[in-house]
Parts: sequence; structure tokens; C-alpha cells
Amino acid sequence: MGASWLHGVCNENSLAPLIRLLGLRLYRTSGDNSVLYDHDLESYALFDKDGHQVPQEIVTKVGEIFEQILKETVKVRDENANDMPLVQAISIVLDRNPHLRLEGLQYEVLQWCICRLEAWFATDVDNISLKNWDQEHVLTGGHGLMVNGYDPVIRALSRDLDIHLNHRVTKIIQRYNKVIVCVEGGTSFVADAAIITVPLGVLKANIIKFEPELPEWKLSAIADLGVGLENKIALRFDTIFWPNVEVLGRVAQTSNACGYFLNLHKATGHPVLVCMVAGRFAYEMEKLSDQESVNFVMSQLKKMLPCATEPVQYLVSRWGTDPNSLGSYSCDLVGKPADLYERFCAPVGNLFFAGEAACIDHSGSVHGAYSSGIDAAEDCRRRLSTQLGISDLFQVGKIAMREEMAEVMVPLQISRL
Repeated sequence: MGASWLHGVCNENSLAPLIRLLGLRLYRTSGDNSVLYDHDLESYALFDKDGHQVPQEIVTKVGEIFEQILKETVKVRDENANDMPLVQAISIVLDRNPHLRLEGLQYEVLQWCICRLEAWFATDVDNISLKNWDQEHVLTGGHGLMVNGYDPVIRALSRDLDIHLNHRVTKIIQRYNKVIVCVEGGTSFVADAAIITVPLGVLKANIIKFEPELPEWKLSAIADLGVGLENKIALRFDTIFWPNVEVLGRVAQTSNACGYFLNLHKATGHPVLVCMVAGRFAYEMEKLSDQESVNFVMSQLKKMLPCATEPVQYLVSRWGTDPNSLGSYSCDLVGKPADLYERFCAPVGNLFFAGEAACIDHSGSVHGAYSSGIDAAEDCRRRLSTQLGISDLFQVGKIAMREEMAEVMVPLQISRL
């Protein structure tokens, strides 16, 4: 219901050694040059409002035009010192290039492409920054769905660690070169340092109190980072009634009215479709009950495929209102300061910050979160080594794990059927 992909199926991905070691299987959903980032356009079935499938040649043509439009927005960026929403830049591009304007069904497919772009950033196109929409360092190798999810990775990384579950932190106190972490119910933990990896949405909501208060440069960084939202409505059926493609999509006159379902049967063999909703629409969906959400997405699915049967099971995520997340992952808002990420991930004394939002090059990704955690741990180790006068602090376990992963240099297991 949460993170599902390895973004960048290559040795440069910091999680690749562990995934190889665990023998986890990936299902490739895109190559390096997919205009929709995480899926290639050739494995789609798009439908109009009347349930007619959009011809593949139209999907391909519109995808190419969409790519041209996005490339032209770079010229708009170069001409303007100030940032603007990506949708405004697209409007400028279309005014300058009438031959890129689309009508009718092609226009609706273009709106669907914008819908997919919004899903990547987990926010609406009028929130996406022109200055930063294409600045993320996307690793090579395309994108792969973790067929068994990320649970095996979490279990491997947590092995032999003393982890306390169901401990919601309420206050973090810095005092006398120590950190006191206070938890609901009155329990507290004392340490020489702390690495804070709670989701950005929790920090923005000020649920955890800091004593003394975090400095203004840190608070402004937390405030200026955006939090995107993407939710999933997973539907399990007793029969397969849909085409053997990776994505089923519905085109419409606006990106908000478009929608799409991931076909997990193609990757996992299970009869499951997952409806993905992002941005403002995802927040609106959270106002519905689980059953109401399922009824709504099933009404959309039946417009696309009238033969659709009712699901036998379903799951609905609510990352926007979940008190332990309050959003899905960070996003660049329009006009963000240039030093925003540097300030967000910078330590405050013996408090260190990590997580996907703290990764300058790979925000919004699991490997970005993992890499930022490794970096924060190393910064913490150096500080405590100096402070406590212990030169090899924490080194033994880290070296052993690296050697273990290096021993198993087998290829990543990737399939695409």
C-alpha cells in the first residue's frame, strides 16, 4: 500500500546490493527514457468516457507530443528568472507552438499524461515547480516493481536491532550533550544523539515538540518543503476480466477526471488491480469511507470494462490523514529556496535528520531515504567518535554487513513478460 518500486534498476542504486543478497525479484515497468517515468507507454490500455479503447497509435503519438511540450518548457525556464507552476509553462509553450495543440480524443489522452505526471510528484500540476520538475537525478536502468514488496528489505535491515514498536514520540529534548526522547504514556529514552527520520508531514504538523525549539533556518526549511499525497485502492477479484497490460487508464477533459489502475496480475500472478489517486483528488477521496471509495473506483472501472465483476477483497490507503505519515513523500513547490534541502538535512547539534525528504538527489524514493539514513548515521558516528574519543565506533557491524553484501554479487532478478 506504500512504496512499491525500485527507481533505478542498476548497481548505482544504494539498495541494489541488499536486494541482490536477498534474491528479491523485480518486474521492470519502464526503461530509461519513459516520458511517464515509471511506466512505458507500450503496455497501456486507455479508454474514453464511453468505454471505447483508445487506439495505440494515438497513445504513442500523444506521448511523443507530450515529451516535446515538456522539452519546450525548458526554454521557458531559461527565459524566466522567477519560478512558475509547470502548468503555466505548458500554456506558454502551446501559445508559442500551435502545432502542439491537441483536440478531441488526443487532448484527453494528453490530460491523462499530465495525470500520470502528477502521480509521479504526488501533487497537482499547478503545484509542480518549473525550475525543479526535471532536476531529480534519476538513476539508470529504468524502474522495477518489487514483486514481493519492501517487507523483506525492512526485515533484513532490522535484524538484531532493538526496535520498540507502538512508541509515538511527543517531545525531543536536547540537554547537557544528551538527547531525551519522550513517548506517549510517559516513557523516555536518553542517548548521546538522535537521528530523526519521521515523515516530513509529521514534522510540518509540529506533532513532535522540540526543546529548545528548532532554529529558524530549520523550521523554515520544514515549512517550505511540500508534501505530496498518493493513495491506493487495491482490489482483488476472483476472475481476470481485463486486458493483459500493465496499466488501465481512463482519459478525460481534465487531468483530475482521468484515472488509472495498475495490473498487478501481470507482475505477480495475483488477480489484483490497484487504483492510484494523487494530489487534491487523493485528499478528497480520504473524506469517503473505504466502501464508498471502492464503489467510486468500481464505477470508473465499469465504464472502461462493462464486464467488470465486484472485488472479493479490498484495501484503501489513507496516507494524508494517517497520524504517522500525514502525506506520502516530499515534493518541490513553486519558488522554493535554492538551499532548502541542505538546510533540511543539516544537523542541529546532536540531532540528525534523515528520510526521503533529506536526500538532495533522490527525494521521494526508497533508496533516497536509505542513502540519507546512511549519511546521517555516518555524520552521527563522526560526531560521537570525536566527542567520546572512540575512533572505531560502530565500524565493526557496518564493515561486516558490507562484506556480506559484496560476497553475493549476483545479477538483479528482473523480468518483463
